[in-house]
Amino acid sequence: MPSAPTSSLSARNTMGRREFTVLMSMTMALTALSIDIMLPAFPLIRQSFGLDPTSTDVAGIITVFFVGLAVAQLVYGPLADRFGRKPVLYGGYVVFLVGAILSILAPTLPLLLLARFVWGVGAAGSRVVALSIVRDQYEGEAMAKTMSLIMAIFIMVPVVAPAVGAAIIVVAPWRTLFGFVAVFAASVALWARRLPESLHPEDRLELSFKRIFEAGRAVVSNRTTVGFTIAASCTTGALLVWLSLSELVVGDVYGRLEDFPIFFGGMAAITGGVMILNSRLIDRVGLHRLVTLVTRTYVVAAGVFVLIVMAYDGVPPFWLLFVLLSVVFGHYGLIIPNFTSIAMQPMGHIAGTASSVIGATSTFVGVVLSALITAQFDNTVMPVALAFFGLGGLALFASSWGERHWEE
Repeated sequence: MPSAPTSSLSARNTMGRREFTVLMSMTMALTALSIDIMLPAFPLIRQSFGLDPTSTDVAGIITVFFVGLAVAQLVYGPLADRFGRKPVLYGGYVVFLVGAILSILAPTLPLLLLARFVWGVGAAGSRVVALSIVRDQYEGEAMAKTMSLIMAIFIMVPVVAPAVGAAIIVVAPWRTLFGFVAVFAASVALWARRLPESLHPEDRLELSFKRIFEAGRAVVSNRTTVGFTIAASCTTGALLVWLSLSELVVGDVYGRLEDFPIFFGGMAAITGGVMILNSRLIDRVGLHRLVTLVTRTYVVAAGVFVLIVMAYDGVPPFWLLFVLLSVVFGHYGLIIPNFTSIAMQPMGHIAGTASSVIGATSTFVGVVLSALITAQFDNTVMPVALAFFGLGGLALFASSWGERHWEE
């Protein structure tokens, strides 16, 4: 089934496509910045709250953030379809800033976790609405290529965020990281004032439980959307396993915490570099064929990852770990934007609700899978390798199932 042509981009009338792409990238990057800048501070956070140096409890700061992100997406989508994109986007900015401020003030770990949940609720607004805005303007392969450019810029945030976080905690308390993110978010919010409303008044949908239920039913009854949403859930889960355990793996398993910002940033840089190639590969190979090929080679690469880790009793040389993860995250650069784009293809008439259901499902399922796997951490790399391989296999099965429906 061919993709529909690109629609007229109203946002370009005000700011141009390049500025639009960068703004959407920075809006989506608020989520990554809220997580990655904190990773080097995990040892200080454990010390501040009296946790064991090897405790994984501090990973709850990431987990509850994603729980808030997942739950709130179900709310933002219908609101964005009813009231327009910009008002809901700004509502998300406000909640985001409230969560950041509460995190600065939280005196105990439980209160910090609660604040991080609120923070995640706010981050959901920027994530859902930004995706809806892009879907308002593009569809099919045009959307996939635009998303790959957005993600290529977006991924630069994880490249530099750990290094920025490490530099900040050298000269300031670790809570200063929250203030830094709040200032960045406020700057993006001011910039977003230039963004025109992308949802035409005649396309706005009534806000009712019946309408929301019917839209949700349309999402879950479409085999392509369901299949690629499940696939996105699996890849999200594997990614969250790495986010939760990366600091422990680099710092405790290998004793090289000082190299963590470079190691983590290198993975993000590789992913971003591949994302830049994504739009060209889509033109040459085609979106659906590309996804099928890349998902298969990803599972093979992850299987090799597991075998090598087994050969080294769970702890391969540090340089080899970098190589193995580079291959995995290189594949992620072609998987992450394309799974979402294909899942959204049949949902143009309910883009806001669809993006919220897809985003909420992939995030929540990813959080659950990540929590189950992270709990099995045994001071080796094996849980990470098994997560990439096992969840990658499930993603391949789900995407193949959804792809067959598209071909029919």
